[in-house]
Amino acid sequence: MQNSDRMTPLEMRASLGLAGIFGLRMLGMFLILPVFAIYAHTLPGGDRPMLIGLALGMYGLTQAVLQLPFGMASDRFGRKPVIYFGLVLFALGSFVAYFAHDIYWIIIGRSIQGAGAISAAITALLADLTREEHRTKAMAMIGTTIGMTFAISMAVSPLIYQAIGVPGMFALTGVLSIAAVFVVAKLIPDPKTHLFHSDAEVSTSRLSDVLKNPQLLRLNFGIFSLHAAQMSMFVIIPAALVASGNMPEQEHWKIYLPVMVIAFVLMVPLIIYGEKKGKLKNVFVFAIALLLASQLLFSVLIDSFRGVAATLLLFFTAFNILEASLPSLVSKIAPVSAKGTAMGVYNTSQSLGLFAGGAAGGMFAAYGGNSSVFIFGAAMSAIWLMLAFTMKAPPAVRTKMYPVGQLDEVSAKLLSQQLSGLHGVFEAVVIGDEGVAYLKTSMSGFDEKSVLNLVEVRA
Repeated sequence: MQNSDRMTPLEMRASLGLAGIFGLRMLGMFLILPVFAIYAHTLPGGDRPMLIGLALGMYGLTQAVLQLPFGMASDRFGRKPVIYFGLVLFALGSFVAYFAHDIYWIIIGRSIQGAGAISAAITALLADLTREEHRTKAMAMIGTTIGMTFAISMAVSPLIYQAIGVPGMFALTGVLSIAAVFVVAKLIPDPKTHLFHSDAEVSTSRLSDVLKNPQLLRLNFGIFSLHAAQMSMFVIIPAALVASGNMPEQEHWKIYLPVMVIAFVLMVPLIIYGEKKGKLKNVFVFAIALLLASQLLFSVLIDSFRGVAATLLLFFTAFNILEASLPSLVSKIAPVSAKGTAMGVYNTSQSLGLFAGGAAGGMFAAYGGNSSVFIFGAAMSAIWLMLAFTMKAPPAVRTKMYPVGQLDEVSAKLLSQQLSGLHGVFEAVVIGDEGVAYLKTSMSGFDEKSVLNLVEVRA
């Protein structure tokens, strides 16, 4: 591939295709959220909130346990074989849930779905297929796809539920997963090489550095708390909308659709302000405070239809801001050569939050009543808010990557030192085995011409 300001058709095809596969997996998780708690009551065992919570959250547990091993397996056995295996597992879990006649088999099906933990393998394949200068855009496509999948799922789930029911949703995701195998085989290019990419993959040698970084630990706790609150509330919210507003679950799209649209509109200017003005911490802390307020309001307004609807807008505004800003914060704070490792730990924390939220939501609903579920979410949010107040404001930096060709250790160290001394470069690491220079630079004004002069001599 030659240097270019634009992605090649191959890069664009790989990016869009793999983003779609990523979105499919998220669809399997998100689509049932607005309706499952109601459907579960039609199943044997579905009258127990603890089992409903487990069915919602079990996906996250197996995903958290297996996503890093799947990524490492893709280094050894190849990206596509691991992705095929994960998609087949996901389809198998979907069909187990489709044929389930009680809540216990739903839980088993959801655990198998989560075991198809291919996110790390997809990210590694995307890194194989894109040049360094376009990888950030490719990763952004995945992030955008996940956000869109979530918003669309919330809006259309009640309508799909009316048409085919929850079993039909499971069957649909199973069929789409099988179709995705053929998409990967026929439409996604085969990489010429399988290299390790520090910006996209987990390095076991850097795990200790990431796990000991107090700033990153705050963010990992944050994404854990955010998704714990999200999953726990869906143990309660669907039935609350039915009971308080006499609104059948098939019509809940009338709530979710405007809420998701307005929340997105409110989120965009705040994120732009935080990034452009270097005020990301201020926006971040504000969003956590909104999250805390939403949980407290849910706890007292859960029997009010209008109160729940209004608080959903508050929650999803906070949720969207935090979902968009957290990965950016991880990227700014993580050591430049351990970005992939930091994101791997972050993603695992997110999956664990999904499981913890489902399990805790079911437990609190069973033993403490509906309001206690949101008191749990409020407590997690309050702890997070205190941690966020004490975190350092993230530097106004961005990560850039430049190909330098294969270098020996001495040459890589010398180039690192030369790049680190340039104006506007805060951190520079050259990894000779990967043939890549990773830089953290100022948002504007850094001496990129001198960077290019240095790296092009060696590329």
